[in-house]
Amino acid sequence: MDFNIDELIEKAFAARINAYAFYSKFKVGCAILLKNGKYILGCNIENSSYSLSMCAERVALFKLISEGYTKADIKAIGVIADCKNPISPCGACRQVFLEFLDLDTPIILSNLKREKKVTNLSELYPYPFDLNEVK
Repeated sequence: MDFNIDELIEKAFAARINAYAFYSKFKVGCAILLKNGKYILGCNIENSSYSLSMCAERVALFKLISEGYTKADIKAIGVIADCKNPISPCGACRQVFLEFLDLDTPIILSNLKREKKVTNLSELYPYPFDLNEVK
């Protein structure tokens, strides 16, 4: 890999600190490394009406888009949470990844012990819903 995986995970850890996980107490951080070296950070943000909550991965991706970047600007994405094994993104995040990541973009999953799984969207979401395939 032509980037520092440990630095990516440390940025995700720093993002996790800002998580608003008042209800679940399950804090998640996400860092997106851009090809220009900049990081876009996101954390999960909960609401008492759970369906209005937002995962760290989607917060980071939506920030990326709102700042004028596209999937072509993304080098890698890292996610961290307090789990026994490296965190696994939820189905909604995987679907959003399909919209905003290339299938081979490195996705680094980690836990607080800094155990890591290096994967990509093709591996995480092998049979996605893709409206472009329906047309």
